[in-house]
Amino acid sequence: MGGPAEVEARGTGSEPADEGPWEVRSAVRAPEIAYHPGRRAAVRRGPADPVKVLMHRHRDLCERAVDPLEIAAGLEAHGLTDRTAARYRHRDVFSLAEELYARVPAAGRSARAHHERPGPDTEARAGWTLTALLPGAACLATAGALRATEGVLGGGARFAVTAAGALLVVLGLRLCLRAGPLRVPAAAGGATLYVCWLLGFAVYGDGLIAQVVSGGPDGHWTAAPAPLLGLSLALAPAAWCAHLFAAHARRRLAGSHGLSEFGARVRPVLFGVVALFLCATTALLYLAGLGHPGPGAGLTGPAALGALLLLARLLAVHGFPEPAATGLAAACAVEVAAPFLVLAGRLPGLDLLARPVDAVVAAAGPGGVAVLACGIAASGLLVHASVTLTRASAHASA
Repeated sequence: MGGPAEVEARGTGSEPADEGPWEVRSAVRAPEIAYHPGRRAAVRRGPADPVKVLMHRHRDLCERAVDPLEIAAGLEAHGLTDRTAARYRHRDVFSLAEELYARVPAAGRSARAHHERPGPDTEARAGWTLTALLPGAACLATAGALRATEGVLGGGARFAVTAAGALLVVLGLRLCLRAGPLRVPAAAGGATLYVCWLLGFAVYGDGLIAQVVSGGPDGHWTAAPAPLLGLSLALAPAAWCAHLFAAHARRRLAGSHGLSEFGARVRPVLFGVVALFLCATTALLYLAGLGHPGPGAGLTGPAALGALLLLARLLAVHGFPEPAATGLAAACAVEVAAPFLVLAGRLPGLDLLARPVDAVVAAAGPGGVAVLACGIAASGLLVHASVTLTRASAHASA
């Protein structure tokens, strides 16, 4: 054992020459600061600035954005909420997006903002408003020509007028849906076929259901041009309602301070736009029915179809084409199933299949099938839209 001097040297941390290597190691590194590899590695990996890590993770989003609102919408699309924003020392996603926008270099951003965020363009609005009026004008001209030449032209000539009018309506519809608020970058597969069936059923469906329920079909059934005329005229209100919804949502997005607050402020706008469109469509359908009275001139079924088409288009415009196509397909499935259930119910022992359709027709007439199909599908899309279209990410490029 060493003497008092050696003990004193050990206590003060000096390094005696005659001690072994283990004693020297113990004197140099005291037990309270012993080496722990895991602790040092953890300190080295721990982010001192979590916002900087998030900025590098979403650098492309931050560099492309022309304002903090686009960053907030992009973060929400990646699953970031106001609650998780607290981990980055911010009260909500909007304040976090503002810091990310301020940190990312703004080289070239002002030029992109000038081109990508143009101000109100009166000429552009006038352009897509005129294209939205084209299908209704073509349909109205065709219906007027057919009514004026009734009893004058033969069957072949009237068919040619109808075909020419239908072609003009389709061309006008394509122009309307390729520009303006109703434009969709990539249409959902099958949506066009669903829309064609729904419009065809609006014209011929009531007559078909009436004949099938009464024991037919036996021969031709009367077409009802009023629903098609009213819905084609309703394209202009639909375009303006879509424009109003996008503009108001963008304005609410700029004035909100949280995702939940934005959703609460946009949801009434969505319901108001749908109600406004229903009022305009009902008025146009009523006027069309005055000009073309007869079977199929009811308002409820075509109005429900108009609401369904508007909601499906709004979902597709804002990046949700799959739910839109699903809602249209569900309505088509009900309308296709109705006559087949009645026909299948004529087989021995299968009369139970026809009872639901018989009950609907007894309660609401032949048009009740379209009301049920389009009404349920439109209600489902409205519920879905109240969740998806009230997200900031649905209006990132609105």
